[in-house]
Amino acid sequence: MKIKDRRYSSTIHACLAGVAILASVSSTAMAQQAGAPPPPSVSTVNVAPTSVPLSYEYAARVSAFRQTEVRARVGGILLKRNFVEGAQVKAGDVLFLIDPEPYEAALKQAEAGLKQAQAQLSQASREEKRNISLFDQNVGSEKSRDDAISTRELADAAVASAEAQVQTARLNLGYTKVTAPIDGVTSLEQVSEGSLISTDSSLLTSITQLDPVYVNFSFSDSEAREVHHLMDLKKNKGEDTKLRVGLTFGDGSTYNHEGLVDFTSATVDVNTGTIQARAVIDNPERQLIPGQFVRATVSGVTADAAIVIPEISLMQSPQGQFVYTVGADGKAKINSVTLGQKVGSNWIVTSGLNAGEQLITEGVIKVRPGSPVQPTPAAEADAATGVKKVATN
Repeated sequence: MKIKDRRYSSTIHACLAGVAILASVSSTAMAQQAGAPPPPSVSTVNVAPTSVPLSYEYAARVSAFRQTEVRARVGGILLKRNFVEGAQVKAGDVLFLIDPEPYEAALKQAEAGLKQAQAQLSQASREEKRNISLFDQNVGSEKSRDDAISTRELADAAVASAEAQVQTARLNLGYTKVTAPIDGVTSLEQVSEGSLISTDSSLLTSITQLDPVYVNFSFSDSEAREVHHLMDLKKNKGEDTKLRVGLTFGDGSTYNHEGLVDFTSATVDVNTGTIQARAVIDNPERQLIPGQFVRATVSGVTADAAIVIPEISLMQSPQGQFVYTVGADGKAKINSVTLGQKVGSNWIVTSGLNAGEQLITEGVIKVRPGSPVQPTPAAEADAATGVKKVATN
């Protein structure tokens, strides 16, 4: 019985050892499989150059197209105001009436002086002819002839002076009607009816032209260089070089008229380091008010052969921004990139990425530099960026 028990015990130990060996082999295989996971599946785009319309957004302020002070050109009693304060007026409308009687009298006096000068000229002309005739007949003296000529010339000058006085008197009489120099909206009346006004200090009202209006903003010097470069390229192609400007109000609503840039300063402001620019925009409904702040979006230039990437593909490191691309060996590699302008949800890349490279856009968090990845093969055009996007399964 003891011999049988020993044999039975040896058999059991052998079986247990076999099970242990199988378990060890199985654990090793599982550990090796866990240490080498399959390549992560990623979504990619094939980078290709494209033409991208650019826009630039700035804080801007509205100003009046023209603003004019209305002042009296002659003194006197202000008899009447002929406009409603804050109303629209047209150029030439009579706004104020100054007492015209003193100026009517001055005009009559000047006209009488002109008639007197003209009568003296007629008499001097007759004397001149008589003395010249007598001199030609050797009856009159040379002195008499010369004196008659001088008298007629003085009479001519007196008539010219009298005519100028009449013109001045007529102008002064006309200035008693104070008219609007431009179309626009009037401000408050500054001098009430019945007041004595003078020409040196009497501001009567002001007129502001609100259609169109100016919108003032400032380029940074780098943006100005970029815009000028792109505009020169368009000019060389014979294309329109006007910069368009759209406006957005503080509440996010969009103004329904678009303007054009009509002025760009030739110098940089030493205080702000920016270049002043101005646009002209129609304002028929008077939604734009001088002094109002708006957002100005400048468009009209295009970047040709630009490399554009989706924002989702960008990564950040202590050394700067980078993206992952798939190399010819199917492994992920890092491309440090320099970015230009943001276009919607995409970025223009100025350096670090070339046409034809396969850019990883989705699944980036699973990617490790130098590790293989599994890009999906189905490609479809991405209309927003102009590059080809590969859809994930």
